Amino acid sequence: MSFTAPDIAWGALSPVVIVLVAGILGVLVEAFVPDRARRTTQLVLAFGAPVGAVVAVAALWDGVASSGGTDVLDGSLLVDGPTLVIQGVIAVLTVLALLVVADRTATGQDAFAPTAASIPGSEYEELARRKGLTQTEVYPLLLLATGGMMILPATGDLLTLFVALEVLSLPLYLLTGMARRRRLLSQEAALKYFLLGAFASALLIFGVALVYGYSGTLRYSEIAAATAQPSALDPLLLVGAVLLLVGLLFKVGAVPFHSWTPDAYQGAPTPITGFMAACTKAAAFAALLRVYYTIFPGLQWDLDVFLWTVAIATMVVGTVVALVQTDIKRLLAYSSIAHAGFILTGVVALDEAGVSAVLFYLLAYGVATVGAFGVVWLVRERTVPQGSDDELGESDEDLRTSVLGEATHLSQWAGLGRTHPALAGAFALFLLSFAGIPLTAGFIGKFAVFSAAIDGGAWPLALVGVLSSAAAAFFYVRIIVLMYFTPAPGRDEVASASAPESSAGEPAVEPAVEGTSDEDVALEGADGSVAVATLVAAPVATTTTTVVPSEGLAAVAIGLAAVLTVVLGVFPTPVLDLISDVAKFLP
Repeated sequence: MSFTAPDIAWGALSPVVIVLVAGILGVLVEAFVPDRARRTTQLVLAFGAPVGAVVAVAALWDGVASSGGTDVLDGSLLVDGPTLVIQGVIAVLTVLALLVVADRTATGQDAFAPTAASIPGSEYEELARRKGLTQTEVYPLLLLATGGMMILPATGDLLTLFVALEVLSLPLYLLTGMARRRRLLSQEAALKYFLLGAFASALLIFGVALVYGYSGTLRYSEIAAATAQPSALDPLLLVGAVLLLVGLLFKVGAVPFHSWTPDAYQGAPTPITGFMAACTKAAAFAALLRVYYTIFPGLQWDLDVFLWTVAIATMVVGTVVALVQTDIKRLLAYSSIAHAGFILTGVVALDEAGVSAVLFYLLAYGVATVGAFGVVWLVRERTVPQGSDDELGESDEDLRTSVLGEATHLSQWAGLGRTHPALAGAFALFLLSFAGIPLTAGFIGKFAVFSAAIDGGAWPLALVGVLSSAAAAFFYVRIIVLMYFTPAPGRDEVASASAPESSAGEPAVEPAVEGTSDEDVALEGADGSVAVATLVAAPVATTTTTVVPSEGLAAVAIGLAAVLTVVLGVFPTPVLDLISDVAKFLP
């Protein structure tokens, strides 16, 4: 048996190669570059790779637009219009997410544990924190995950699909468990994400085996040709197709495969949450589009029942459960689940308009998502002694002792629009885009997918989507009202709410000496001597909300995301036309 090496079009693979090579170099940097230069080197690689990928996508664009695309590695990878669009989207979103990941507060702390392998609360962890250790391994992990995301929409066979899915997933499992604060919650989220991801991968592999058993091949084009002919093994094909779709629906967070999403989003470091929510969804939906449009178009009547049920359940469950959330990260997690249902309406359309609509929606949603989680990263809890002013101390020690973790409870966002109007305004803009309010990118995205669904005959899905969007607007507007029209709780209210309690739940009773504050009292010693002491009330620390000073990288990401949200909402035509010109899959 002879082996013929395939011809490799390295130019067509350049966006993926740039990112993966940078990720591998980042691993070598961890081994050979001194500590003092390691973070700078990693940042150069991390930002240079996705920027280089954007340049490579732009260089390939004209050739793909004129030829329709090319197959690489003997058809294992397909570089066509949708591939280039989603690779460019992922690269742009990665740059925005990296700005938030690389940001550090004024104390020099980032979002990641100083030693991710240490036991939470251990002496070793405290020692690492005091010495200011940092985890620069984050950057090669993030680049390797990005490389897997860029391969996933280009896959031309089921084996490459599985490999790409694992390449993007494994780094994310690690990144989810690396939060600096709330370490136990972070590690629990990583474990849940890993276990459920393993189950989803097992279901996908089982589906691949059944489809292979039916068709005798792993190539998308050959499977599509096999499905065009009726066979006695059609039930085998149908079960395999459903299991294959389940593996991809898990990654997009569709109901009932969504249970990992709120826990992973809440427990992961906030910058990683934004990266996962934007980029993973973009890659997985692009792969779902290719699988559904190129392998199973002949099974539309069989699979529509399954996908319609999933889409409706995803929109309804995501919206209804989000209404009762009190944690901002969990609320955005269920919001992302609802958005997965909206995007599925465009997938079910099964026409060219549906492809371009889904690709535009992924760009609009991803930009707003990275910006929103960038805001969450900056809004923090802080402790303030009673009687002091509300201004943060300027010294690193003041910041280190007073600034705590993210203020994720909704009540802590009250009055933010008055104290920090610019940041609250950007967050309000992202929420309005999620709600689909006109003049934002979210409105254009929803209008495009719902229009494609109606043109494809799925108008009931569009109707459910419109009703769900109207209901979802409530919890988005609720946050805006909280920020701008609800005063922040007064210091006295916060002090009473944070008073220490005994083990029985009643306010703790401190031992007291008769007298009031600033009053002189006589104290008699054991030998009969008398001394005079002045009672001084001990300051009571209260917890309030602030926007922590940082290096400014997150602010840059938020500003860029806000600008893109407005530009894509006001002038969407050039981008939609650019996507529509190439929104056609290779067979």
